[in-house]
Amino acid sequence: MAQSADGPVQTDGQIEVGAEAVRDSEILNRIEKLLAQIDGFAAVDVSVSEGVVKITGQVIDNAAQDRLNQIINRVEGVVAIENETEISGTLEERLAPAMERIAARTRNLLANGPIFLVALTAFLVVAAGGWLLTTRIGIWTRLAPNAFIADVYRAVARILFILTGLVLALDILNATALIGAVLGAAGVVGLALGFAVRDTVENFIASILLSLRQPFRPNDFVDIQGDQGTVARLTSRATILISPEGNHIRIPNATVFKGRIVNFTRDPRRRFGFNLGVDADADLAAALATAVAALEAQPFVLKEPEVGAWISEVGDSNVVLTFTGWVDQTKVDFAKARGEAIRAAKLALEAAGFGLPEPIYRVRLDGAQAALPSSNESVDARRPAKSEPAELPEAADPARSEPAVAEAAERERKGLDGGENLLDDQQQVE
Repeated sequence: MAQSADGPVQTDGQIEVGAEAVRDSEILNRIEKLLAQIDGFAAVDVSVSEGVVKITGQVIDNAAQDRLNQIINRVEGVVAIENETEISGTLEERLAPAMERIAARTRNLLANGPIFLVALTAFLVVAAGGWLLTTRIGIWTRLAPNAFIADVYRAVARILFILTGLVLALDILNATALIGAVLGAAGVVGLALGFAVRDTVENFIASILLSLRQPFRPNDFVDIQGDQGTVARLTSRATILISPEGNHIRIPNATVFKGRIVNFTRDPRRRFGFNLGVDADADLAAALATAVAALEAQPFVLKEPEVGAWISEVGDSNVVLTFTGWVDQTKVDFAKARGEAIRAAKLALEAAGFGLPEPIYRVRLDGAQAALPSSNESVDARRPAKSEPAELPEAADPARSEPAVAEAAERERKGLDGGENLLDDQQQVE
């Protein structure tokens, strides 16, 4: 289909009259000579009458129509332009200029091939040299506080070498103006990716800060936002704990960094505590002294800090006593030590004649004739006689540790994914 321009185009030139006016033949001759020198206007016919130029024929596109108006407008003596040209709908005519441009660019590319090869070689040399330097030279390990930060330094150095090679290649091609566009596009892409992978970036940054601060070590028993377990390792994405039941717990590093961390292992000394109830009419001072002496006699209870004991409350049918003691976690199992301390204190109180009463409830049955026990009758009298305490089994020995969790943590550190671990024993803890 053909398309033509609408309406005459007024020129900016001054309209001359009389002898000073440029003749139509001169205007026509000038325009025809100009159009003969420009490609794309061979099918254009021009006529001039009283300074008004009328153009007919066919052009390639709208841009050619506008260009034709601009050329004729600059010819002296032109009063107005009636551009009645039509846009050619022939496929061959429309494709011919494109094919000519492609051919010209191909010739230009072949002519500039050697310089492209030089620029590409320069880029590859700088990028490959940077990769070798960052991989082979061990300076990053000396500069970084741990291996993970050293890897970050290497990655940043590689990116700088790649950017340097790119700038050098563009400078050889005399296309340094593209550097701003490339950096601008990279900034926009980086911003978009930052929003898209915000959580991943947050976890990565948190892993860097955690590897620097080192709030815990491998095999430390910690509580992180309510999750308790033994630290297996710290990766670039998550902190992995092994729960006392042997379950794997993965906590995102961003949560770990911003959350509450309780490290039970940092100080080898740890305090245990428990409550025992005695009869309300018992000698409470003697009961406290008896249990304290039993706790102090245990080999796993530390002398310093000392054992603690106090009356915590008066219950419904007894008085509650609280006892505390300290153990060295590196030598004993904390849970077993606490259990053995409870057993020792209970046996000592019972051996000294102190009762550990159970809650007593009195039920009154209206109209019943059943005999009620007298107030002097002891409930303990109806209980079976107690036998001598049995020997403590080996499984409950406080000196016997439970290696299963530690072994599970060690297996996790040597896992199938390479055993990435950002925790460094050489790094100073927070």
